[in-house]
Amino acid sequence: MDRTAYWRIGLTLFSLFFAFAVVVVGAYTRITDAGLGCPDWPGCYHQLTVPSSAEDIAKAQALYPHAPVDRTKAWAEMGHRYIAGILGLLIAVIAFSSWRFRREAKASWPIAAFMLGLVVFQAMLGMWTVTLKLLPVVVMGHLLGGFTLLSLLTWLLLRQSRPSVPHIHKPTFHWGIIAFVALVCQIFLGGWTSANYAALVCPDFPTCHGQLFVPFSKEAFHLFKGYGLELPLSAMGYADRVTIQMVHRLGALISFLMIARLCIQLVSQHAPFYQRLGIFLMILLLTQVTLGIANVALWLPVPIAVAHNATAALMLITLVVALYFTHPKHQGQR
Repeated sequence: MDRTAYWRIGLTLFSLFFAFAVVVVGAYTRITDAGLGCPDWPGCYHQLTVPSSAEDIAKAQALYPHAPVDRTKAWAEMGHRYIAGILGLLIAVIAFSSWRFRREAKASWPIAAFMLGLVVFQAMLGMWTVTLKLLPVVVMGHLLGGFTLLSLLTWLLLRQSRPSVPHIHKPTFHWGIIAFVALVCQIFLGGWTSANYAALVCPDFPTCHGQLFVPFSKEAFHLFKGYGLELPLSAMGYADRVTIQMVHRLGALISFLMIARLCIQLVSQHAPFYQRLGIFLMILLLTQVTLGIANVALWLPVPIAVAHNATAALMLITLVVALYFTHPKHQGQR
């Protein structure tokens, strides 16, 4: 590889770390209820930073009398916007570089172009999160967009670096697809749970108020429920939130079984690389289950809730790596 190729790999790796940070900080912002820490967008009370002086705070209160200045929440929201903006610039550079060297790396340009479009859409979702007052479908879409960027950056990094792929002696790629789909569905359910503030609606585990089976609410997954209301979150009732929480738990069980099956398949390979990958993924899986139960038992402490989101992101990255290395197309790269 020439210096340009190494530079592009380094840029993609740095962007991947930054995307992970955006997901984690976004989770912190959502969990601490700081999504409306700044009532406008892209600034904060018509400023580039959070109002700090008494004069600035007074002006902010005059502009938004129904949105008292909470500097802690405002800084959480603006911090998320700052690092998301930097990530957008990094991906713009990746897209330009991929276009500039598209003859040398034909596979990189379409991925980079899609990521650039996704970043623009993510910025729009960030704006709608504020203007639509935390409409759950927008909040969830914003979260899913962040995880999608993580996946694409991981795949792009692997395509650019073209690592040596150990031979696999048992078909594993299809199990990787099943596990990946299961995790994506579970991330969707987790995002919907968080966006609708349904994480603490059931104070016990595995039952909900002593019941293992609860009445199913058909309105629980009405994606645009609450659209147009001054307080969109008020549209979801108690029964809706119970349904969301219990479906999330059922999804956790299904995804656990699917991902555990992939781990067994990886560990059964002859190549040490796949064995280590399977063990690492199983550790992440068990950690995630433990964090999920702890969230309920300890009433959603912020560090554990953020760690729950971060572990989901690491699992997604690991599954993308597993898919790349077990893909039949890459088995010739040894």
